[in-house]
Amino acid sequence: MTLAPATVRPLRIGPIALDVPVVLAPMAGITNTAFRRLCREYGAGLYVSEMITSRALVERNETTMRLIRHHESETPRSIQLYGVDPRTIAEAVRIIVAEDHADHIDLNFGCPVPKVTRKGGGAALPWKSRLFADIVDQAVRAAGPVPLTVKMRKGIDKEHLTFLEAGRAAEDAGAAAVALHARTAGEYYSGHADWNAIGELKQAVTSIPVLGNGDIWSADDAVRMMAQTDCDGVVVGRGCLGRPWLFGELAAAFGAPSRPVDATLGFVANAFRRHAELIVEFYEDEAHGCRDIRKHVSWYFKGYPVGGDIRTGLATASSLAEIDDLLGQLDHTAPYPGADAEGQRGRAGHAKRTALPDKWLESRELASSASEMMRGAEIENSGG
Repeated sequence: MTLAPATVRPLRIGPIALDVPVVLAPMAGITNTAFRRLCREYGAGLYVSEMITSRALVERNETTMRLIRHHESETPRSIQLYGVDPRTIAEAVRIIVAEDHADHIDLNFGCPVPKVTRKGGGAALPWKSRLFADIVDQAVRAAGPVPLTVKMRKGIDKEHLTFLEAGRAAEDAGAAAVALHARTAGEYYSGHADWNAIGELKQAVTSIPVLGNGDIWSADDAVRMMAQTDCDGVVVGRGCLGRPWLFGELAAAFGAPSRPVDATLGFVANAFRRHAELIVEFYEDEAHGCRDIRKHVSWYFKGYPVGGDIRTGLATASSLAEIDDLLGQLDHTAPYPGADAEGQRGRAGHAKRTALPDKWLESRELASSASEMMRGAEIENSGG
């Protein structure tokens, strides 16, 4: 059942005004220029790059410098930064601003991946409250007129929650908005997001927008989240995997103009082909682009009558011509399969104990001996 269109609630992040209060979440290996452009073709909102490592940006790593590029059609431009050192993050922000790489910068404090949290980064970092506040403060100062936002999780686990304190600290430091993935690091992507926590954060942080993230699989979910939590906007991640037209459905749900969605198999096949074309353009290499689109096959065709041979062919194709031949064999009139195509997609997994540095939870302050260790959390390559 589709809910009635929600009252339009424009979202303002610093000087950026969004008619549709929707943000594409950064996803490693997914939200490159190709996917962002495709999502824009269907809807509206703010579309964030995949995660960029601050150290790699400062060192001008070749892959990183490629990932921060935006197509001329992308506006506003948005980059997410990850790091653990206030000075390095501030320097990365200064580079982005001075060289005009983005109109909006987001800081990642939500990554639950063990190789990051084990060194005190990502979702583990807000536990060190002074370090967190220092990072946001220095980044905001370095950003100047460019709005800077924070994305985080509820905390490390249910005994070590940080989101309310971190949200207020980000607000005090001058962040333009805060976004909450309503799970702890320990929950990873399992279970159900705690939308009540988003409502709590909205009550605690009153002068800047609060965005909600977690379990938005449909436009109805987005409308329900905003009604339930009173949050100012939604951040969409796994729900748009293989469904870039979700942003069109979201625009329609919030009463904005949007491209019609008719999710027959032909509609989906055309979207997949357009995605492949854009990835090839992004990499400037047909073989590379066709390899990269392979991860998207199961997401696009979830629930549709696509045989194993064609799925295997799409997951091994090395040219656009091969993809065209395979897509041409489908019944393009096959209707939307309903529930079989709905629901969770992408990473899920199960709850697990968060990997942390030794004695990390014993104090909210960062011991001097831990500073060098944390440099290991500055992963060398961007994108996750």
